[in-house]
Amino acid sequence: MSQPLHACRLAAAVTAAALIVAASALPGRAHDVTTRVTWNREISRIVYSRCATCHRPGSTAFSLLSYQEASPWAKAIKAGVLRRTMPPWGAVKGFGTFRNDQALLQEELDLIANWVDGGTPEGNPNDLPRRPTIPEATPDLSRSGEIVATGHFRFPRPFTIDGFWVTAAADVTSARVTVAFPDGRIEPLVWLRDYASRHSHPFLLRKALGVPAGATIRGLPAGVGLRLLPLAPSR
Repeated sequence: MSQPLHACRLAAAVTAAALIVAASALPGRAHDVTTRVTWNREISRIVYSRCATCHRPGSTAFSLLSYQEASPWAKAIKAGVLRRTMPPWGAVKGFGTFRNDQALLQEELDLIANWVDGGTPEGNPNDLPRRPTIPEATPDLSRSGEIVATGHFRFPRPFTIDGFWVTAAADVTSARVTVAFPDGRIEPLVWLRDYASRHSHPFLLRKALGVPAGATIRGLPAGVGLRLLPLAPSR
């Protein structure tokens, strides 16, 4: 799995208080091991690829990069990923497709649940992958020709959407955003759900969407906009 383009900020997907309560409920010793899924072989790879940009030493969130750091939070992590509040992607999976989608695959969810329910074994140290190298800063995705769409937005000129940032003064409970073409065709753009404005991140389309002048963006509630990124010129 590729490194995410944004800091996943897993800690903020559940409150610190909820994590502390969940962790305090754990017994001092691990349950009897009933699974072959281990931290060193499967779970560390999920955490490294999905969560390490935020959950690492020196970051604003607590580290999850070692078994000793992650295992006390096992039940809280399982609860968060199964509710799909961790990592905090903030959109419905399958409504629009994104190349930087941070939502966990069902296989990854099953592995985490299996590991937690099976006693959270650490496993063979030889299976542990190398810790990821994480850039200190989020890449600057600003591009010439950006458009900011608000309300019932009508494109004044042809535009190729490569991705977008959500601009919102408050959290968004639910907003299904589409692009309506002059010929009547409707394309899904994004279905924001439980989107936290403090976790702003780019949504980068898996396939750029070309729209003609006169197309409209529908579904943006008051106070919510999209900073549309044009397709960058090929080099």
